[in-house]
Order: sequence, then structure tokens, then C-alpha cells
Amino acid sequence: MKNFNLSFWGRTRYWWVVLTVGILLVICGFAYWIWPVSGFAIASQLFGWLLVLAGIVQLCVAAGPNHGRGWGWWLAGGIIDMFIGFMLVRSVVLSEAVFPYFIAIIFLYWGISAIISSVSQRDRRYWWLYLINGILLMIIGFFFIEAGWVQDMMMTSFLTSLAFIYWGFSIAMVSYDMKPTRN
Repeated sequence: MKNFNLSFWGRTRYWWVVLTVGILLVICGFAYWIWPVSGFAIASQLFGWLLVLAGIVQLCVAAGPNHGRGWGWWLAGGIIDMFIGFMLVRSVVLSEAVFPYFIAIIFLYWGISAIISSVSQRDRRYWWLYLINGILLMIIGFFFIEAGWVQDMMMTSFLTSLAFIYWGFSIAMVSYDMKPTRN
């Protein structure tokens, strides 16, 4: 009988693709931090394309042969990320108007997902890191709702750069959890 060693996120030999997405998000976050005024329209477009890429990666992980429990979260996350990404890429005017709300929805979703995964992984050693990550992602989501409500572009710019950096590090950490173990 074949033994399977599956984690909540699943293990794949393409974990480096998820790591690459995380690194790209961190680079985009620092670039946006340096050029906040001219980067608002560009950031919404870049974020849209990165969401499309992240959605494709999530769908590949969910459809892969070594997906673990929770593959439905990857599937749902991939579909949501691709939908929002294509909406942002389609229209610059629309993306600038609703950019904070789209990001708020994404971060609230990822926060809830991280909290649920932390609760389901209580037997793991560092399950509480996923819980803290989920709480922080939800706080960032609520800040984006506030930034959209008051229509403050500088607050949105600062939060976007912070969110890119934080989200990139979070995705990079998850990628190492997806790395297959050697037998």
C-alpha cells in the first residue's frame, strides 16, 4: 500500500512557482512604495495581472494529482483571483474606482481562509502562525474598506504597497510548506 504524506495545502514539486509569485508581489510592493503617486493606475493593472497569474497557479495546485485536503479552497481562491484580476485589467478607470474594495474582498477572503486552515491544522507545530496571518490579512482588508470609503488615494497607495509586501511574504511562506519532503 502506498503511503501519502499530505498537508492541508497539498505538496507539489512546482512549489517554486508559488514562491516566484510571492517574490514578484514583494518586488511590486517596494516599487509601489517608492513611486506612490504615479503608480496608482499601474499598480491596479499589475495587481490584476498578478492576480490572474496567482489564480492560474492556484487552479493548477487544486487540479494537481497531489492535492491535499482543502483543495476546494485553492480552487475557489483561484477562480476568485482570476475573476478580480481580469476585472482590474479590463478597465483602468474602473480599477482605480473600485481598487480598494476589490483588494479588501481578497484580503478578507484570504484572512478567513488562513484562520480556517489554522484551526484545521492545530496538530501542526506552527499552526498559530497561520492564525496570526489570517487576523492580519483581515485587518488589512478592513483598512482597505476604510480607504475606499474616504477615497484617500495616498492611504490606498500606502496600504497597497504594504499589502503587496506582506502578501508576498505570506505566499512565499506557504510555498515552503508545499515543498515535497524527501523520503
